[in-house]
Amino acid sequence: MRCKRTRRLSPVLCAVAVLFLAVSPVAAQRIPDHTQLKYPNLRDVAVPEVQRVTLSNGMRLFLLEDRELPLISLSGRIRVGSIYEPAEKVGLADITGEVMRTGGTMSKTGDELDDELEQIAASVETGIGQDSGYASVSVLEEDIDRGLAILADVLMHPAFRQDKIELAKMQHRSAIARRNDSPRSVASREFNKLIHGPDSAYARHTEYATIDNISRDDLVAFHKRFFGPNNMMLAVWGDFDTQEMIARIEKAFDGWEKIDLDLPAKPEVDYAWRSSVNLVSRDDLNQSNIYLGHLGGRMSDPDYPALTLMNHILGGGFTGRLFKNVRSRQGLAYSVFGTFSAQYDRPGVFSLGCQTKSESTVHAIEAIVEEVRRIVAEPVTDEELELAKDSYLNSFIFHFDSTDKIVRRLMTYEYYGYPPDFLQTTKERIEKVTKADILRAARARLRPDALQILVVGRPEDFDRPLATLGEVRSIDVTIPPPVR
Repeated sequence: MRCKRTRRLSPVLCAVAVLFLAVSPVAAQRIPDHTQLKYPNLRDVAVPEVQRVTLSNGMRLFLLEDRELPLISLSGRIRVGSIYEPAEKVGLADITGEVMRTGGTMSKTGDELDDELEQIAASVETGIGQDSGYASVSVLEEDIDRGLAILADVLMHPAFRQDKIELAKMQHRSAIARRNDSPRSVASREFNKLIHGPDSAYARHTEYATIDNISRDDLVAFHKRFFGPNNMMLAVWGDFDTQEMIARIEKAFDGWEKIDLDLPAKPEVDYAWRSSVNLVSRDDLNQSNIYLGHLGGRMSDPDYPALTLMNHILGGGFTGRLFKNVRSRQGLAYSVFGTFSAQYDRPGVFSLGCQTKSESTVHAIEAIVEEVRRIVAEPVTDEELELAKDSYLNSFIFHFDSTDKIVRRLMTYEYYGYPPDFLQTTKERIEKVTKADILRAARARLRPDALQILVVGRPEDFDRPLATLGEVRSIDVTIPPPVR
């Protein structure tokens, strides 16, 4: 065969074409079908042992030596969070966590700390999230004493300088002013309020009034109430000797007094199962952001392994039913998602949704709901179950590909009261899940007739009235103005 060169076919492509045509039918028959390929069982992961020590001041340490690089990292977890802040002062926890670092200490301003850390190529960070606070330092092995001293100073003696408090409050006010700019963010925020209730500590958010209510005295009192060595865990990994590191930490935090650990109970999640249809009307949009779902589960649920696989089959990326049927086959969504979320100590959220053109809004919702109905009505296929298991098991090694993941995870499990081998036992249970297990778990945890639906979009352009799905409740997302 001669191949004539043209502008459209390079010599390399021409050669490839010749080779392709030269493959005989007999040779082609020797190429095995991908479904017939057999793979050996995955080997067990060798998990290094993390040393656990409780200091005399009550601080719990988790230490893992790693000599690969001359670096040492420390990550602390404090039992604190925005769930403990007063409703009239939402934002207090976040500002406290930020200004602990930016406001400096009694001996050094935040800017002076920045300069000192820059000289040793180190970083120290603090923050407070919804149900825990964090503090971290990353430093070269040779500078560990300086890094530890700065971290301890920030945790023990924050100055909460007024100028940094005002800067943080200004940034919060700016975020409030912009919070309706992203339709996807609006949908996520308002859906969370549907699930937990607008006044729940798990769904409320800052307003101008709550930020204005926060004073420096509030920050000082919040820090004093929650920050103490007996209310803190500290994970340490890197290039160090364990016994020497323990002594260094004890020295750095010498004099930090224990606090009263009579902490308030975490807020309960009080959920009322119901169906609802909700609309945030936006005349400036030509597409709809859709969320729907209900309360999720806990990681301690006996059906957690089965629900993990169900979650992958329903909403697991390119191979999930939502992507294949709602996006690819029906072409109803630019993006589609589905997640049965499970939290450590409270229920997560079962949420599904998509972004679609306005003219496909109701059709897209019905297509998503149909997938929920289908997964509680009939068993998943053998192929779906195998693919979901393979996806989980093949990615299992990545839970152990760095020392920081190993030691942080162990600290997290202890923080929430889970056994240290929770991940390994979950893997073993995943391997034993059957199609019947998934169907039973789905029927027990999913309620397709009690879905809460939220749409952010322009109702005049919808393919059908949203009321065809049920009585529509309008949600007002107008931002209350600041009080002058």
